[in-house]
Amino acid sequence: MRFMVMIRATRGSEAGEMPDQALLAAMGRYNQELVDAGVILAGEGLQPSAKGARVLFSGSRRTVAAGPFVHTRELIAGFWIWQCESLDEAIGWARRCPNPMVEDCEIEIRQIFEADDFGEALTPELREQEERLRQRVERADDPAG
Repeated sequence: MRFMVMIRATRGSEAGEMPDQALLAAMGRYNQELVDAGVILAGEGLQPSAKGARVLFSGSRRTVAAGPFVHTRELIAGFWIWQCESLDEAIGWARRCPNPMVEDCEIEIRQIFEADDFGEALTPELREQEERLRQRVERADDPAG
């Protein structure tokens, strides 16, 4: 199972406060454990919402709202994609994480949909199209590509 593990933003992360060397080193050691265990598939930190935007959908209308966004608790400051056997395993890994912020923070874990989760709505043609797109993305990420 794949999980998106999201680090919630804090006032400090939204203000652009950068982690100190000790926190960067602790997170580096933790990420190395995830790599060594074959858990991590991807992971990145995100710039503050002041450097972002939201596209709001209402029928055929699209409205763009520029950051910053007010409700810090709804924002994501970083993420990982993990491959785990269960939600319990993902929780176990999250509990081992050093506090990724200088202040109190929260990590949210959500299971990622897999093709089989869509049942019959994902026809063989749509499944084939999805697989072609995934292969194309993987080739684009391959430096030898």
